[in-house]
Formats: sequence, C-alpha cells, structure tokens
Amino acid sequence: MGRKWKALITLLVLGFLAFVVFAYLGDLSPETVDVNQPVTLDAD
Repeated sequence: MGRKWKALITLLVLGFLAFVVFAYLGDLSPETVDVNQPVTLDAD
C-alpha cells in the first residue's frame, strides 16, 4: 500500500513541475494583426 501512495505523490509532483515549466516556457499568446476595414454608416 505504501508503494502506491509513493507512486501517486511522485506523479503528482512531476505533473505539477511539468505544469509550472509549461506555464513559464509555453507561448500561447495569439498573433496580433491590425485590421483596417471601411465602415459605411446609414445615418440621416
């Protein structure tokens, strides 16, 4: 039973470390593009 707990805690720690490394090194920011589009307003 002790082996299972040790394996579970080890996997949790490794998963947390992988999450932290991905948060610092992973680049998920979207590309920004300027969009210029004419708009016609039907105001009387």
